[in-house]
Amino acid sequence: MSRRSGILEFAVLGLLRESPMHGYELRKRLNTSLGVFRAFSYGTLYPCLKTLVANGWLIEESGGARDEAPAAPLAGRRAKIVYRLTAEGKEHFEELLSQTGPDAYEDEHFAARFAFFGQTSRDVRMRVLEGRRSRLEERLEKMRASLARTRERLDDYTLELQRHGMESVEREVRWLNELIESERAGRDQRRPAADGSAQQDSTSGESGGLPRHGDTSWPDPSDDTDT
Repeated sequence: MSRRSGILEFAVLGLLRESPMHGYELRKRLNTSLGVFRAFSYGTLYPCLKTLVANGWLIEESGGARDEAPAAPLAGRRAKIVYRLTAEGKEHFEELLSQTGPDAYEDEHFAARFAFFGQTSRDVRMRVLEGRRSRLEERLEKMRASLARTRERLDDYTLELQRHGMESVEREVRWLNELIESERAGRDQRRPAADGSAQQDSTSGESGGLPRHGDTSWPDPSDDTDT
């Protein structure tokens, strides 16, 4: 399985954990809620769905609206197929959510993982955020070293493009710092009190650790130095 198809499977399972959907709904949610999938077509989505069905993680249901009795198909027209997550699919998705390896830090996979942070435990969120920050700090060092070596040979426009890429990465690192500090503050607030009274479990998936500010735009880092 390619990394890109793995990201798509993860996102499909995550969306279907929220509610059953048919293919058109899924593609719309992938495009609008998870913009990283704008380039995916039905020709990519449906083979993914078939694979997930074959693995036992989804089931196909013919009929009308979700959670309603199937409607009789009109003559000459196929009923819509609704995809529903199975118990095995939910278990598999939860296993994927718990993973914090290097793939979780890469650009597209991180975007998909972040979209489901509301369903992810606090400790896992912290490891993914810290891993992403470390990844970008390494990238930033490479970009600075490359710029120092080549700046005398670059024209003004190429130099400005490289500076723009660096600023994008720096901006995401600052954003990650805010998120990490907010997660830490939320975790500290939920530690057991001195008198031993029970506090909320620090591994809950609640998203209360997000910083509150007006700028909710997604950072767009450049990765020119990884080629």
